[in-house]
Amino acid sequence: MASSSPHKNILLLIADDLGKYVGCYGCKSIKTPSLDKLAAQGVRFDNAFASTASCSGSRSTIYTGLHTHENGQYGLHWFRSHFQTFHHVDSAPLLFNQAGYQTGIVGKIHVGPPEVYPWQVRKESDTRDVAWAADEGEAFFKAAKHSNRPFFLTVGYIDPHRDIQTRGEFGNVPEQYGDRISIPEVKEEDVEIPHWINELPQTRYEFKEYYKAINRTDTGVGLILDALERQGLAEDTLVIFTSDNGPPFINSKTTLYDAGIHLPLIVRHPGSKKGAVNPNMISFIDILPTMLDWAGLDLAMKGKDGLSPPRRGRSFLPIIDREDEVDASTWQHEVYGSHTFHEMQNYWPTRILRTKQYKYHRNIAWRLDFPFAADLYASLAFEEIRNMDPPVKVGNRTLKDYIFRPPEELYDLENDPEEIHNLAEDEESQKLLLEMRERVTEWQKETGDLWLYRDGQSVTVLSRYAKDGMEVPERLDFDAENPGTKGVVMTKHLDKDAYSAGIKETKY
Repeated sequence: MASSSPHKNILLLIADDLGKYVGCYGCKSIKTPSLDKLAAQGVRFDNAFASTASCSGSRSTIYTGLHTHENGQYGLHWFRSHFQTFHHVDSAPLLFNQAGYQTGIVGKIHVGPPEVYPWQVRKESDTRDVAWAADEGEAFFKAAKHSNRPFFLTVGYIDPHRDIQTRGEFGNVPEQYGDRISIPEVKEEDVEIPHWINELPQTRYEFKEYYKAINRTDTGVGLILDALERQGLAEDTLVIFTSDNGPPFINSKTTLYDAGIHLPLIVRHPGSKKGAVNPNMISFIDILPTMLDWAGLDLAMKGKDGLSPPRRGRSFLPIIDREDEVDASTWQHEVYGSHTFHEMQNYWPTRILRTKQYKYHRNIAWRLDFPFAADLYASLAFEEIRNMDPPVKVGNRTLKDYIFRPPEELYDLENDPEEIHNLAEDEESQKLLLEMRERVTEWQKETGDLWLYRDGQSVTVLSRYAKDGMEVPERLDFDAENPGTKGVVMTKHLDKDAYSAGIKETKY
């Protein structure tokens, strides 16, 4: 890889709904030669986790280093919902603009508003023509070289997302593409059906089409990396590849089960060990600090108004070559997750804590049905699943348990990687349950989470009355049969006026 640039450039590649369906992640039936090659040239992280399993929200955490309940991108950036990142939040394009970088994005954007994400070059498109994306990327590289500026380019692929206009399809129409893109033949009997979805004919059909879209994503990655090489910039560019959330099937996308958030993260760092497999836990809020670190910028840098919340992620560059589990005093052994909406009608707030062995879910609106994203409800796979002989299951989970979830879930991932056997009610697990609940609570307090609930109310909002002696029962949910407060343990978490402090800090 020849070099002609003195700069520290960044190329961020984001697939849409990919999950870990990549050859180098152990999926033997998929063909992803470009991603496998990238992993061989760089580092494959085996324990990378999105904060949320929804497109806009996940992208916002990558771009801001903040969870969605901090940055305001509570759900999909779609005109009917108007979910947007808060105006006072610093984003990657804003910070890199401030540092003198040429910034740009090609393809899917799906976050807003534009003034919060001020990419200088903005080539938004919903095309699946990955050759077009590579050409636009190469034009961007040439312009950066001509201006003698470092660059930060993001490519947002539409693939392998479902075709939102046609049931069961994934954009696999050969005449839409030029001769640089081929759609491979995939046999239904050759695809791998994961444990979290049912082995059924329509599932196999949809996974066959999904595989084709994944291959197109891989082709796009190869094309843009070739363009980077042609421009002599590969040796000076940090390349990061990931996906926003898990595959577009129920029991994965929009859930905080591992199928929805345990994702690929491949990083080619100039000078790092080739082909390394890193087992350490990475959160998507660590990606922006890592990019700032690579660029030699202050990891705590702020925009000009200085109002954005502090980023809590960390740069993983210091441990990028490690193929062992780094000591907890040096690196995190846990990650947190935050989901509130997908589409506007898909309200189901959940907060999680995941360690290497255990996973805790706090399902705040557990009395509601777990909602279906429209594209998942309309899928051919789900139509066949729901018409199975009872008891209907989604993978090894009953459909009833998928839709009706308890206020808390606790799983031993070493013995139950599918997150089926909830330990929250087990007497011997109560100490662990309370410990993990408390850790999530403290994280919610630290991040100003409006969905920190006690007695069915937002403790963050009620904290403005703390000075008046306001007390709230420590129970998670309101008890309509026994609503009284006499003789009830009161929460210790209503201890400061976090709500008004937040308003003052952000001028809202």
